[in-house]
Amino acid sequence: MYKIEAPYINGKFLYYAFVAGGNQILQHQIEINRINVFPVNDKDTGTNLASTIRSVIDNIKPHKSYKTTVNNIADAALMGARGNSGVIFAQFLHGLSRETMNKPNITLPEFAESVSKSIPYLYKAITNPVEGTMITVIKDWSDFLNTKKEAIHDFKNVIIDSIEVLEKSLAETTFKLKALNKSGFVDAGAKGFVLFIKGVIDFIINRKIRNLNIVSHESISLIHTEDVTNEEIMHRFCTEAIIKNLNINKTELQNLLSENGDSIVVAGSESICRIHLHTNHPAAVFYQLKDKGCITFQKVDDMVRQQEVVSSRKWNIALVTDSSCDLSQELIDYYQIHVVPINLNFGDNHYLDKVSIQPDQFYDLLETQAEFPKTSQINEQAFTNLYSHLASHYDAIIAVHLTGQFSGTYANSYKAAERISKEFNKAVHVIDSKSLSGALGLIVLKTAQNIEAGLALESIIDSLEKDIIQSKIFVSVRDLKFMIKGGRVSKPKGLIATTFGINPVISMDKNGKSLLFGKTFSQKASLNKIYRHIKKISAGKTVWNYIVLHAHNPEGAQMAVSKMLEITGLEPISVVDISPVIGMHAGNGAIAVSLMFNH
Repeated sequence: MYKIEAPYINGKFLYYAFVAGGNQILQHQIEINRINVFPVNDKDTGTNLASTIRSVIDNIKPHKSYKTTVNNIADAALMGARGNSGVIFAQFLHGLSRETMNKPNITLPEFAESVSKSIPYLYKAITNPVEGTMITVIKDWSDFLNTKKEAIHDFKNVIIDSIEVLEKSLAETTFKLKALNKSGFVDAGAKGFVLFIKGVIDFIINRKIRNLNIVSHESISLIHTEDVTNEEIMHRFCTEAIIKNLNINKTELQNLLSENGDSIVVAGSESICRIHLHTNHPAAVFYQLKDKGCITFQKVDDMVRQQEVVSSRKWNIALVTDSSCDLSQELIDYYQIHVVPINLNFGDNHYLDKVSIQPDQFYDLLETQAEFPKTSQINEQAFTNLYSHLASHYDAIIAVHLTGQFSGTYANSYKAAERISKEFNKAVHVIDSKSLSGALGLIVLKTAQNIEAGLALESIIDSLEKDIIQSKIFVSVRDLKFMIKGGRVSKPKGLIATTFGINPVISMDKNGKSLLFGKTFSQKASLNKIYRHIKKISAGKTVWNYIVLHAHNPEGAQMAVSKMLEITGLEPISVVDISPVIGMHAGNGAIAVSLMFNH
Protein backbone atom coordinates (compact mmCIF):
# COMPACT_ATOMS: atom_id res chain seq x y z
CA MET A 1 0.00 0.00 0.00
CA TYR A 2 1.42 3.40 -1.02
CA LYS A 3 1.09 6.33 1.39
CA ILE A 4 0.97 10.04 0.63
CA GLU A 5 1.59 11.54 4.06
CA ALA A 6 4.78 13.23 2.76
CA PRO A 7 4.34 16.73 1.19
CA TYR A 8 5.40 15.45 -2.23
CA ILE A 9 4.69 12.64 -4.65
CA ASN A 10 7.07 10.37 -6.55
CA GLY A 11 6.89 8.40 -9.77
CA LYS A 12 5.22 5.33 -8.30
CA PHE A 13 2.38 7.40 -6.88
CA LEU A 14 1.93 9.16 -10.24
CA TYR A 15 1.88 5.81 -12.06
CA TYR A 16 -0.81 4.26 -9.84
CA ALA A 17 -2.83 7.48 -9.78
CA PHE A 18 -2.78 7.54 -13.60
CA VAL A 19 -3.91 3.91 -13.81
CA ALA A 20 -6.74 4.65 -11.36
CA GLY A 21 -7.84 7.66 -13.40
CA GLY A 22 -7.51 5.72 -16.64
CA ASN A 23 -9.63 2.87 -15.33
CA GLN A 24 -12.47 5.34 -14.74
CA ILE A 25 -12.39 6.25 -18.43
CA LEU A 26 -12.18 2.60 -19.51
CA GLN A 27 -15.20 1.76 -17.37
CA HIS A 28 -17.28 4.75 -18.55
CA GLN A 29 -16.69 4.54 -22.32
CA ILE A 30 -20.40 4.09 -23.09
CA GLU A 31 -21.43 7.07 -20.99
CA ILE A 32 -18.82 9.35 -22.59
CA ASN A 33 -19.67 8.11 -26.09
CA ARG A 34 -23.38 8.72 -25.51
CA ILE A 35 -22.96 12.45 -24.85
CA ASN A 36 -20.41 13.04 -27.64
CA VAL A 37 -21.84 15.89 -29.76
CA PHE A 38 -18.85 18.18 -30.46
CA PRO A 39 -16.88 18.61 -32.76
CA VAL A 40 -18.62 15.77 -34.68
CA ASN A 41 -21.60 13.78 -33.43
CA ASP A 42 -19.86 10.44 -34.01
CA LYS A 43 -20.19 9.03 -30.48
CA ASP A 44 -16.57 7.88 -30.12
CA THR A 45 -14.98 10.26 -27.59
CA GLY A 46 -15.10 7.60 -24.86
CA THR A 47 -13.60 5.01 -27.19
CA ASN A 48 -10.85 7.41 -28.27
CA LEU A 49 -9.93 8.43 -24.72
CA ALA A 50 -9.97 4.76 -23.69
CA SER A 51 -7.62 3.87 -26.55
CA THR A 52 -5.24 6.65 -25.49
CA ILE A 53 -5.32 5.51 -21.85
CA ARG A 54 -4.85 1.88 -22.90
CA SER A 55 -1.68 2.83 -24.79
CA VAL A 56 -0.17 4.22 -21.57
CA ILE A 57 -1.28 1.38 -19.29
CA ASP A 58 -0.03 -1.28 -21.70
CA ASN A 59 3.36 0.31 -22.37
CA ILE A 60 4.81 1.72 -19.15
CA LYS A 61 5.77 0.36 -15.73
CA PRO A 62 6.11 1.99 -12.31
CA HIS A 63 9.30 3.99 -11.74
CA LYS A 64 10.26 5.72 -8.50
CA SER A 65 11.26 8.98 -10.25
CA TYR A 66 8.41 11.43 -10.92
CA LYS A 67 10.20 13.00 -13.90
CA THR A 68 10.91 9.63 -15.53
CA THR A 69 7.32 8.49 -15.01
CA VAL A 70 5.68 11.66 -16.34
CA ASN A 71 7.96 11.51 -19.41
CA ASN A 72 7.05 7.87 -20.03
CA ILE A 73 3.33 8.58 -19.63
CA ALA A 74 3.50 11.54 -22.03
CA ASP A 75 5.44 9.58 -24.67
CA ALA A 76 3.08 6.57 -24.53
CA ALA A 77 0.01 8.83 -24.70
CA LEU A 78 1.37 10.70 -27.73
CA MET A 79 2.11 7.45 -29.56
CA GLY A 80 -1.28 5.91 -28.77
CA ALA A 81 -3.55 8.96 -28.83
CA ARG A 82 -6.75 8.55 -30.78
CA GLY A 83 -9.34 11.07 -31.89
CA ASN A 84 -9.62 14.76 -31.17
CA SER A 85 -10.04 14.28 -27.41
CA GLY A 86 -7.26 11.70 -27.13
CA VAL A 87 -4.75 13.93 -28.92
CA ILE A 88 -5.69 16.95 -26.76
CA PHE A 89 -5.29 14.86 -23.58
CA ALA A 90 -1.92 13.60 -24.87
CA GLN A 91 -0.87 17.21 -25.52
CA PHE A 92 -1.72 18.13 -21.91
CA LEU A 93 0.48 15.27 -20.70
CA HIS A 94 3.21 16.35 -23.12
CA GLY A 95 3.11 19.87 -21.68
CA LEU A 96 3.18 18.45 -18.14
CA SER A 97 6.26 16.41 -19.05
CA ARG A 98 8.07 19.35 -20.67
CA GLU A 99 7.32 21.71 -17.78
CA THR A 100 8.28 19.34 -14.94
CA MET A 101 11.72 19.81 -13.37
CA ASN A 102 14.11 16.88 -13.49
CA LYS A 103 13.37 15.64 -9.97
CA PRO A 104 12.48 12.24 -8.45
CA ASN A 105 9.85 13.86 -6.18
CA ILE A 106 7.57 16.84 -6.75
CA THR A 107 5.81 19.18 -4.31
CA LEU A 108 2.36 20.72 -4.61
CA PRO A 109 3.66 24.15 -5.75
CA GLU A 110 5.87 22.45 -8.36
CA PHE A 111 2.98 20.29 -9.57
CA ALA A 112 0.59 23.27 -9.76
CA GLU A 113 3.17 25.28 -11.71
CA SER A 114 3.77 22.46 -14.21
CA VAL A 115 0.00 22.13 -14.78
CA SER A 116 -0.30 25.90 -15.27
CA LYS A 117 2.57 25.96 -17.77
CA SER A 118 0.91 23.09 -19.70
CA ILE A 119 -2.15 25.18 -20.56
CA PRO A 120 -0.46 27.17 -23.39
CA TYR A 121 0.54 23.84 -24.97
CA LEU A 122 -3.17 22.99 -25.29
CA TYR A 123 -4.15 26.30 -26.89
CA LYS A 124 -1.22 26.28 -29.31
CA ALA A 125 -1.97 22.69 -30.38
CA ILE A 126 -5.53 23.45 -31.48
CA THR A 127 -5.98 25.55 -34.61
CA ASN A 128 -9.30 27.00 -33.43
CA PRO A 129 -9.57 26.50 -29.64
CA VAL A 130 -13.18 26.46 -28.45
CA GLU A 131 -14.12 27.26 -24.85
CA GLY A 132 -16.52 24.94 -23.07
CA THR A 133 -14.47 21.87 -23.91
CA MET A 134 -11.76 19.79 -22.21
CA ILE A 135 -9.27 22.67 -22.48
CA THR A 136 -11.53 24.96 -20.42
CA VAL A 137 -12.01 22.38 -17.67
CA ILE A 138 -8.26 21.68 -17.46
CA LYS A 139 -7.58 25.44 -17.32
CA ASP A 140 -10.12 25.93 -14.49
CA TRP A 141 -8.55 23.01 -12.61
CA SER A 142 -5.12 24.55 -13.07
CA ASP A 143 -6.32 27.91 -11.74
CA PHE A 144 -7.67 26.23 -8.61
CA LEU A 145 -4.43 24.31 -7.97
CA ASN A 146 -2.45 27.52 -8.23
CA THR A 147 -4.63 29.31 -5.68
CA LYS A 148 -3.86 26.46 -3.24
CA LYS A 149 -0.18 25.86 -3.99
CA GLU A 150 0.94 27.49 -0.75
CA ALA A 151 -0.79 24.67 1.17
CA ILE A 152 2.43 22.75 0.73
CA HIS A 153 1.70 20.10 3.37
CA ASP A 154 -1.83 19.43 2.17
CA PHE A 155 -1.19 17.95 -1.30
CA LYS A 156 -3.75 15.15 -0.85
CA ASN A 157 -6.64 17.35 0.28
CA VAL A 158 -6.01 19.96 -2.42
CA ILE A 159 -6.44 17.33 -5.13
CA ILE A 160 -9.54 15.93 -3.39
CA ASP A 161 -11.07 19.41 -3.04
CA SER A 162 -10.43 20.19 -6.72
CA ILE A 163 -13.35 17.96 -7.73
CA GLU A 164 -15.84 20.70 -6.82
CA VAL A 165 -14.19 23.11 -9.26
CA LEU A 166 -14.08 20.41 -11.95
CA GLU A 167 -17.78 19.53 -11.54
CA LYS A 168 -18.76 23.20 -11.73
CA SER A 169 -16.60 23.81 -14.81
CA LEU A 170 -17.99 20.67 -16.46
CA ALA A 171 -21.60 21.73 -15.84
CA GLU A 172 -20.89 25.12 -17.42
CA THR A 173 -19.76 23.53 -20.71
CA THR A 174 -23.43 22.98 -21.60
CA PHE A 175 -23.94 26.75 -21.74
CA LYS A 176 -20.52 27.82 -23.01
CA LEU A 177 -20.57 25.58 -26.09
CA LYS A 178 -23.35 26.34 -28.56
CA ALA A 179 -23.35 22.81 -29.97
CA LEU A 180 -24.31 21.48 -26.52
CA ASN A 181 -27.21 23.89 -25.87
CA LYS A 182 -29.81 21.83 -27.73
CA SER A 183 -28.83 18.47 -26.27
CA GLY A 184 -28.34 19.67 -22.70
CA PHE A 185 -25.24 17.45 -22.51
CA VAL A 186 -21.90 18.43 -21.01
CA ASP A 187 -18.83 18.21 -23.25
CA ALA A 188 -17.76 14.57 -23.65
CA GLY A 189 -14.01 15.24 -23.61
CA ALA A 190 -14.35 17.42 -20.52
CA LYS A 191 -16.44 14.68 -18.88
CA GLY A 192 -13.65 12.22 -19.60
CA PHE A 193 -11.07 14.46 -17.88
CA VAL A 194 -13.29 14.90 -14.81
CA LEU A 195 -13.80 11.13 -14.57
CA PHE A 196 -10.03 10.71 -14.83
CA ILE A 197 -9.42 13.03 -11.87
CA LYS A 198 -12.22 11.29 -9.93
CA GLY A 199 -10.31 8.04 -10.38
CA VAL A 200 -7.14 9.73 -9.10
CA ILE A 201 -9.02 11.03 -6.04
CA ASP A 202 -10.47 7.58 -5.35
CA PHE A 203 -6.94 6.19 -5.35
CA ILE A 204 -5.74 8.93 -2.97
CA ILE A 205 -8.54 8.07 -0.53
CA ASN A 206 -8.48 4.26 -0.79
CA ARG A 207 -4.94 3.45 -2.09
CA LYS A 208 -5.89 -0.04 -3.39
CA ILE A 209 -2.99 -0.85 -5.68
CA ARG A 210 -3.81 -4.57 -6.01
CA ASN A 211 -7.20 -3.84 -7.58
CA LEU A 212 -5.60 -1.41 -10.02
CA ASN A 213 -3.21 -4.05 -11.31
CA ILE A 214 -6.05 -6.46 -12.04
CA VAL A 215 -8.04 -3.87 -14.02
CA SER A 216 -5.03 -2.48 -15.85
CA HIS A 217 -4.11 -5.85 -17.33
CA GLU A 218 -7.59 -6.86 -18.43
CA SER A 219 -8.06 -7.34 -22.15
CA ILE A 220 -10.90 -4.96 -22.98
CA SER A 221 -12.32 -4.40 -26.45
CA LEU A 222 -13.15 -0.84 -27.35
CA ILE A 223 -16.84 -0.14 -26.76
CA HIS A 224 -19.10 1.65 -29.21
CA THR A 225 -22.42 3.37 -28.64
CA GLU A 226 -25.65 2.73 -30.54
CA ASP A 227 -27.01 6.29 -30.47
CA VAL A 228 -25.58 8.31 -33.38
CA THR A 229 -27.62 10.89 -35.24
CA ASN A 230 -27.58 10.80 -39.02
CA GLU A 231 -26.33 14.37 -39.45
CA GLU A 232 -24.36 15.45 -42.52
CA ILE A 233 -20.61 14.89 -42.23
CA MET A 234 -18.67 17.72 -43.88
CA HIS A 235 -15.30 15.95 -43.85
CA ARG A 236 -15.42 12.18 -44.27
CA PHE A 237 -12.11 11.00 -42.85
CA CYS A 238 -10.84 11.39 -39.27
CA THR A 239 -7.13 11.44 -40.02
CA GLU A 240 -4.17 11.06 -37.67
CA ALA A 241 -0.43 10.58 -37.98
CA ILE A 242 2.82 10.68 -36.07
CA ILE A 243 5.50 12.77 -37.75
CA LYS A 244 9.11 12.80 -36.62
CA ASN A 245 11.78 15.41 -37.31
CA LEU A 246 9.57 18.13 -38.79
CA ASN A 247 11.50 20.50 -41.06
CA ILE A 248 8.76 23.14 -40.74
CA ASN A 249 7.50 24.65 -37.49
CA LYS A 250 4.22 23.59 -35.90
CA THR A 251 2.44 26.80 -36.94
CA GLU A 252 3.33 26.14 -40.60
CA LEU A 253 2.12 22.57 -40.17
CA GLN A 254 -1.20 23.78 -38.73
CA ASN A 255 -1.61 26.17 -41.67
CA LEU A 256 -0.96 23.37 -44.16
CA LEU A 257 -3.53 21.14 -42.44
CA SER A 258 -6.05 24.01 -42.25
CA GLU A 259 -6.06 24.20 -46.05
CA ASN A 260 -7.23 20.57 -46.16
CA GLY A 261 -9.88 20.25 -43.43
CA ASP A 262 -10.88 21.15 -39.89
CA SER A 263 -10.83 19.88 -36.28
CA ILE A 264 -7.04 20.26 -36.32
CA VAL A 265 -4.79 19.41 -33.37
CA VAL A 266 -1.00 19.22 -33.51
CA ALA A 267 0.38 17.68 -30.31
CA GLY A 268 3.99 17.15 -29.30
CA SER A 269 7.06 18.92 -30.63
CA GLU A 270 8.95 19.31 -33.91
CA SER A 271 11.02 16.22 -33.05
CA ILE A 272 7.89 14.08 -32.73
CA CYS A 273 4.31 15.24 -33.09
CA ARG A 274 0.87 13.73 -33.57
CA ILE A 275 -1.59 15.37 -35.91
CA HIS A 276 -5.37 15.10 -36.02
CA LEU A 277 -7.71 16.52 -38.65
CA HIS A 278 -10.98 15.84 -40.44
CA THR A 279 -10.56 15.91 -44.22
CA ASN A 280 -12.09 14.60 -47.44
CA HIS A 281 -8.71 13.94 -49.05
CA PRO A 282 -6.25 12.21 -46.69
CA ALA A 283 -4.04 11.06 -49.56
CA ALA A 284 -3.56 14.65 -50.75
CA VAL A 285 -2.67 15.71 -47.19
CA PHE A 286 0.00 13.04 -46.82
CA TYR A 287 1.41 13.70 -50.27
CA GLN A 288 2.00 17.29 -49.13
CA LEU A 289 3.51 16.08 -45.85
CA LYS A 290 5.91 13.50 -47.30
CA ASP A 291 8.79 15.99 -47.56
CA LYS A 292 7.99 17.83 -44.31
CA GLY A 293 9.19 15.08 -41.98
CA CYS A 294 9.15 11.32 -41.44
CA ILE A 295 5.59 9.93 -41.32
CA THR A 296 5.95 6.93 -39.00
CA PHE A 297 2.28 6.15 -38.34
CA GLN A 298 -1.12 6.90 -39.85
CA LYS A 299 -4.71 6.15 -38.89
CA VAL A 300 -7.69 7.13 -41.03
CA ASP A 301 -11.28 6.41 -39.93
CA ASP A 302 -14.13 6.68 -42.43
CA MET A 303 -16.74 8.59 -40.42
CA VAL A 304 -19.42 8.09 -43.09
CA ARG A 305 -19.02 4.31 -42.91
CA GLN A 306 -19.00 4.47 -39.10
CA GLN A 307 -22.23 6.48 -39.15
CA GLU A 308 -23.81 3.98 -41.56
CA VAL A 309 -22.98 1.12 -39.20
CA VAL A 310 -24.92 2.74 -36.38
CA SER A 311 -27.78 4.58 -38.03
CA SER A 312 -28.27 3.41 -41.63
CA ARG A 313 -27.26 -0.22 -42.03
CA LYS A 314 -28.73 -1.70 -45.20
CA TRP A 315 -28.40 -5.29 -44.05
CA ASN A 316 -27.75 -7.25 -40.84
CA ILE A 317 -24.55 -8.96 -42.03
CA ALA A 318 -21.37 -6.85 -42.16
CA LEU A 319 -18.87 -7.46 -44.96
CA VAL A 320 -15.14 -6.82 -44.50
CA THR A 321 -12.13 -7.12 -46.78
CA ASP A 322 -8.63 -5.64 -47.09
CA SER A 323 -7.26 -3.07 -49.52
CA SER A 324 -5.83 -5.66 -51.91
CA CYS A 325 -9.47 -6.07 -52.98
CA ASP A 326 -9.89 -4.15 -56.24
CA LEU A 327 -13.43 -2.93 -56.76
CA SER A 328 -14.80 0.48 -57.71
CA GLN A 329 -15.43 2.91 -54.83
CA GLU A 330 -19.05 3.24 -56.00
CA LEU A 331 -19.67 -0.47 -55.39
CA ILE A 332 -17.79 -0.41 -52.07
CA ASP A 333 -19.96 2.50 -50.91
CA TYR A 334 -23.24 1.06 -52.19
CA TYR A 335 -22.69 -2.26 -50.42
CA GLN A 336 -21.22 -0.59 -47.30
CA ILE A 337 -18.12 -2.79 -47.50
CA HIS A 338 -15.51 -2.23 -44.79
CA VAL A 339 -12.06 -2.12 -46.39
CA VAL A 340 -9.12 -2.34 -43.96
CA PRO A 341 -5.96 -0.81 -45.49
CA ILE A 342 -2.71 -2.74 -45.71
CA ASN A 343 0.35 -0.85 -44.47
CA LEU A 344 2.70 0.49 -47.12
CA ASN A 345 6.11 2.08 -46.55
CA PHE A 346 8.27 4.19 -48.84
CA GLY A 347 11.57 4.38 -46.98
CA ASP A 348 10.73 5.75 -43.52
CA ASN A 349 7.34 7.16 -44.57
CA HIS A 350 4.29 5.12 -43.65
CA TYR A 351 1.05 5.02 -45.71
CA LEU A 352 -2.30 3.25 -45.73
CA ASP A 353 -3.03 1.55 -49.04
CA LYS A 354 -5.78 3.32 -51.04
CA VAL A 355 -6.56 5.64 -48.12
CA SER A 356 -3.60 7.88 -47.41
CA ILE A 357 -1.99 7.06 -50.74
CA GLN A 358 -3.91 6.68 -54.00
CA PRO A 359 -2.65 4.97 -57.19
CA ASP A 360 -1.71 8.27 -58.91
CA GLN A 361 0.55 9.28 -56.04
CA PHE A 362 1.83 5.75 -55.55
CA TYR A 363 3.06 5.28 -59.11
CA ASP A 364 4.69 8.70 -59.05
CA LEU A 365 6.64 7.66 -55.94
CA LEU A 366 7.36 4.22 -57.41
CA GLU A 367 9.16 5.90 -60.32
CA THR A 368 10.91 8.66 -58.34
CA GLN A 369 11.85 7.16 -54.97
CA ALA A 370 15.18 5.37 -54.63
CA GLU A 371 13.86 2.80 -52.16
CA PHE A 372 11.39 0.13 -53.24
CA PRO A 373 8.19 0.18 -51.16
CA LYS A 374 7.47 -2.48 -48.57
CA THR A 375 4.18 -3.74 -47.20
CA SER A 376 3.28 -5.04 -43.77
CA GLN A 377 0.26 -7.05 -42.69
CA ILE A 378 -2.72 -5.58 -40.87
CA ASN A 379 -2.27 -6.33 -37.18
CA GLU A 380 -4.70 -8.22 -34.99
CA GLN A 381 -5.63 -5.14 -32.93
CA ALA A 382 -6.93 -3.30 -36.01
CA PHE A 383 -9.32 -6.18 -36.69
CA THR A 384 -10.26 -6.50 -33.02
CA ASN A 385 -11.29 -2.83 -32.92
CA LEU A 386 -13.28 -3.10 -36.15
CA TYR A 387 -15.01 -6.37 -35.26
CA SER A 388 -15.99 -5.15 -31.79
CA HIS A 389 -17.57 -2.10 -33.43
CA LEU A 390 -19.41 -4.18 -36.05
CA ALA A 391 -20.49 -6.86 -33.58
CA SER A 392 -22.18 -4.12 -31.54
CA HIS A 393 -24.52 -3.43 -34.46
CA TYR A 394 -24.70 -6.44 -36.83
CA ASP A 395 -26.00 -9.98 -36.39
CA ALA A 396 -22.95 -11.51 -38.10
CA ILE A 397 -19.70 -10.57 -39.87
CA ILE A 398 -18.07 -12.03 -42.98
CA ALA A 399 -14.47 -11.10 -43.80
CA VAL A 400 -12.77 -12.15 -47.06
CA HIS A 401 -9.02 -11.53 -47.46
CA LEU A 402 -6.15 -11.82 -49.87
CA THR A 403 -4.34 -15.14 -50.02
CA GLY A 404 -2.75 -16.21 -46.77
CA GLN A 405 0.30 -17.24 -48.83
CA PHE A 406 1.17 -13.56 -49.38
CA SER A 407 0.37 -12.00 -46.02
CA GLY A 408 -0.39 -12.64 -42.36
CA THR A 409 -3.46 -10.41 -42.71
CA TYR A 410 -5.83 -13.38 -42.98
CA ALA A 411 -4.32 -15.06 -39.89
CA ASN A 412 -4.57 -11.87 -37.80
CA SER A 413 -8.15 -11.31 -38.90
CA TYR A 414 -8.98 -14.90 -37.97
CA LYS A 415 -7.52 -14.54 -34.45
CA ALA A 416 -9.39 -11.28 -33.86
CA ALA A 417 -12.61 -12.87 -35.13
CA GLU A 418 -12.31 -15.78 -32.69
CA ARG A 419 -11.98 -13.38 -29.77
CA ILE A 420 -14.83 -11.08 -30.78
CA SER A 421 -17.13 -13.98 -31.65
CA LYS A 422 -16.72 -15.29 -28.09
CA GLU A 423 -17.11 -11.86 -26.47
CA PHE A 424 -20.27 -10.92 -28.39
CA ASN A 425 -21.62 -14.43 -29.05
CA LYS A 426 -22.01 -13.63 -32.74
CA ALA A 427 -20.81 -15.41 -35.89
CA VAL A 428 -17.64 -13.93 -37.42
CA HIS A 429 -16.54 -15.85 -40.53
CA VAL A 430 -13.05 -15.12 -41.90
CA ILE A 431 -12.30 -16.57 -45.34
CA ASP A 432 -9.00 -16.93 -47.25
CA SER A 433 -9.87 -16.05 -50.87
CA LYS A 434 -6.68 -17.75 -52.10
CA SER A 435 -6.47 -14.82 -54.50
CA LEU A 436 -6.20 -11.03 -54.60
CA SER A 437 -6.93 -7.86 -56.55
CA GLY A 438 -9.82 -8.15 -59.03
CA ALA A 439 -10.48 -11.82 -58.24
CA LEU A 440 -10.91 -10.90 -54.57
CA GLY A 441 -13.07 -7.98 -55.70
CA LEU A 442 -15.44 -10.30 -57.56
CA ILE A 443 -15.66 -12.70 -54.60
CA VAL A 444 -16.48 -9.82 -52.26
CA LEU A 445 -19.02 -8.35 -54.71
CA LYS A 446 -20.82 -11.69 -55.15
CA THR A 447 -20.93 -12.07 -51.36
CA ALA A 448 -22.34 -8.54 -51.02
CA GLN A 449 -25.06 -9.30 -53.54
CA ASN A 450 -25.96 -12.52 -51.70
CA ILE A 451 -26.27 -10.50 -48.47
CA GLU A 452 -28.45 -7.99 -50.33
CA ALA A 453 -30.63 -10.84 -51.63
CA GLY A 454 -31.33 -11.89 -48.04
CA LEU A 455 -29.70 -15.34 -48.23
CA ALA A 456 -29.14 -17.16 -44.96
CA LEU A 457 -25.64 -16.89 -43.50
CA GLU A 458 -24.86 -20.57 -44.15
CA SER A 459 -25.91 -20.26 -47.81
CA ILE A 460 -23.76 -17.15 -48.28
CA ILE A 461 -20.68 -18.92 -46.87
CA ASP A 462 -21.37 -22.01 -49.02
CA SER A 463 -21.65 -19.86 -52.17
CA LEU A 464 -18.51 -17.94 -51.18
CA GLU A 465 -16.43 -21.12 -50.97
CA LYS A 466 -17.62 -22.15 -54.47
CA ASP A 467 -17.03 -18.65 -55.86
CA ILE A 468 -13.38 -18.81 -54.77
CA ILE A 469 -12.89 -21.89 -56.96
CA GLN A 470 -14.59 -20.17 -59.92
CA SER A 471 -12.50 -16.96 -59.73
CA LYS A 472 -9.42 -16.36 -61.89
CA ILE A 473 -6.89 -13.57 -62.36
CA PHE A 474 -4.30 -13.10 -65.11
CA VAL A 475 -1.73 -10.29 -64.99
CA SER A 476 0.30 -9.06 -67.97
CA VAL A 477 3.50 -7.35 -66.78
CA ARG A 478 4.92 -4.63 -69.06
CA ASP A 479 8.20 -4.05 -67.24
CA LEU A 480 10.02 -6.59 -65.08
CA LYS A 481 12.12 -4.04 -63.18
CA PHE A 482 9.59 -3.72 -60.35
CA MET A 483 9.36 -7.49 -59.84
CA ILE A 484 13.16 -7.57 -59.74
CA LYS A 485 13.31 -4.66 -57.25
CA GLY A 486 10.72 -6.31 -55.05
CA GLY A 487 12.49 -9.68 -55.09
CA ARG A 488 9.64 -11.52 -56.87
CA VAL A 489 12.11 -12.28 -59.69
CA SER A 490 15.80 -12.87 -58.95
CA LYS A 491 18.27 -10.40 -60.45
CA PRO A 492 20.04 -13.00 -62.66
CA LYS A 493 16.73 -14.30 -64.08
CA GLY A 494 15.45 -10.76 -64.38
CA LEU A 495 18.50 -9.66 -66.32
CA ILE A 496 18.11 -12.55 -68.78
CA ALA A 497 14.38 -11.89 -69.19
CA THR A 498 14.92 -8.16 -69.67
CA THR A 499 17.70 -8.74 -72.20
CA PHE A 500 15.43 -10.95 -74.32
CA GLY A 501 12.36 -8.75 -73.78
CA ILE A 502 10.36 -11.45 -72.01
CA ASN A 503 6.96 -10.43 -70.58
CA PRO A 504 5.58 -12.89 -68.02
CA VAL A 505 1.92 -13.67 -67.39
CA ILE A 506 1.16 -14.17 -63.70
CA SER A 507 -1.81 -16.05 -62.24
CA MET A 508 -2.76 -17.84 -58.99
CA ASP A 509 -2.94 -21.56 -58.30
CA LYS A 510 -5.70 -23.26 -56.28
CA ASN A 511 -3.70 -22.90 -53.04
CA GLY A 512 -3.27 -19.14 -53.37
CA LYS A 513 0.33 -19.15 -54.57
CA SER A 514 1.50 -17.07 -57.52
CA LEU A 515 1.86 -19.01 -60.74
CA LEU A 516 3.90 -18.19 -63.84
CA PHE A 517 1.23 -18.81 -66.44
CA GLY A 518 3.31 -18.06 -69.53
CA LYS A 519 6.09 -16.04 -71.14
CA THR A 520 5.95 -13.89 -74.28
CA PHE A 521 8.11 -11.27 -75.94
CA SER A 522 5.75 -8.30 -75.64
CA GLN A 523 2.82 -7.13 -73.54
CA LYS A 524 0.56 -7.36 -76.59
CA ALA A 525 1.53 -11.00 -77.02
CA SER A 526 1.05 -11.74 -73.30
CA LEU A 527 -2.44 -10.18 -73.39
CA ASN A 528 -3.34 -12.23 -76.46
CA LYS A 529 -2.19 -15.32 -74.58
CA ILE A 530 -4.51 -14.36 -71.71
CA TYR A 531 -7.48 -13.84 -74.06
CA ARG A 532 -6.90 -17.20 -75.78
CA HIS A 533 -6.79 -18.94 -72.41
CA ILE A 534 -9.97 -17.21 -71.22
CA LYS A 535 -11.77 -18.36 -74.38
CA LYS A 536 -10.56 -21.88 -73.73
CA ILE A 537 -11.59 -22.11 -70.07
CA SER A 538 -14.92 -20.38 -70.82
CA ALA A 539 -16.09 -23.21 -73.06
CA GLY A 540 -19.26 -24.69 -71.57
CA LYS A 541 -19.31 -22.10 -68.76
CA THR A 542 -21.03 -18.79 -68.12
CA VAL A 543 -19.05 -15.78 -67.01
CA TRP A 544 -20.78 -14.21 -64.00
CA ASN A 545 -18.74 -11.00 -64.16
CA TYR A 546 -15.27 -9.65 -64.77
CA ILE A 547 -13.03 -6.73 -63.79
CA VAL A 548 -10.29 -5.10 -65.86
CA LEU A 549 -7.38 -3.69 -63.89
CA HIS A 550 -4.45 -1.53 -64.84
CA ALA A 551 -1.39 0.00 -63.24
CA HIS A 552 -1.64 3.62 -64.35
CA ASN A 553 -2.49 2.47 -67.90
CA PRO A 554 -6.10 3.52 -68.73
CA GLU A 555 -5.56 3.27 -72.51
CA GLY A 556 -4.41 -0.34 -72.19
CA ALA A 557 -7.36 -1.05 -69.92
CA GLN A 558 -9.84 0.22 -72.50
CA MET A 559 -8.32 -2.03 -75.14
CA ALA A 560 -8.68 -4.96 -72.73
CA VAL A 561 -12.34 -4.02 -72.12
CA SER A 562 -13.03 -4.10 -75.87
CA LYS A 563 -11.43 -7.53 -76.19
CA MET A 564 -13.26 -8.97 -73.16
CA LEU A 565 -16.58 -7.56 -74.44
CA GLU A 566 -15.95 -9.42 -77.66
CA ILE A 567 -15.19 -12.66 -75.77
CA THR A 568 -17.92 -12.55 -73.12
CA GLY A 569 -20.58 -10.24 -74.51
CA LEU A 570 -20.50 -8.43 -71.14
CA GLU A 571 -19.33 -5.02 -69.97
CA PRO A 572 -16.97 -5.23 -66.96
CA ILE A 573 -18.45 -4.58 -63.55
CA SER A 574 -15.43 -2.36 -62.77
CA VAL A 575 -12.37 -0.88 -64.46
CA VAL A 576 -9.95 0.11 -61.72
CA ASP A 577 -6.40 1.22 -61.10
CA ILE A 578 -4.86 -1.86 -59.52
CA SER A 579 -4.20 -1.71 -55.77
CA PRO A 580 -0.79 -0.18 -54.94
CA VAL A 581 0.13 -3.18 -52.77
CA ILE A 582 -0.34 -5.37 -55.88
CA GLY A 583 0.84 -2.81 -58.44
CA MET A 584 4.19 -2.38 -56.67
CA HIS A 585 5.21 -5.77 -58.04
CA ALA A 586 3.31 -5.78 -61.33
CA GLY A 587 4.76 -2.34 -62.03
CA ASN A 588 3.67 0.66 -64.06
CA GLY A 589 1.70 -0.25 -67.18
CA ALA A 590 0.55 -3.71 -66.09
CA ILE A 591 -2.86 -4.95 -67.30
CA ALA A 592 -4.90 -7.61 -65.53
CA VAL A 593 -8.20 -9.38 -66.10
CA SER A 594 -10.17 -11.06 -63.31
CA LEU A 595 -13.27 -13.11 -63.99
CA MET A 596 -15.69 -15.35 -62.15
CA PHE A 597 -17.73 -18.16 -63.61
CA ASN A 598 -21.17 -19.16 -62.40
CA HIS A 599 -21.22 -22.39 -60.36
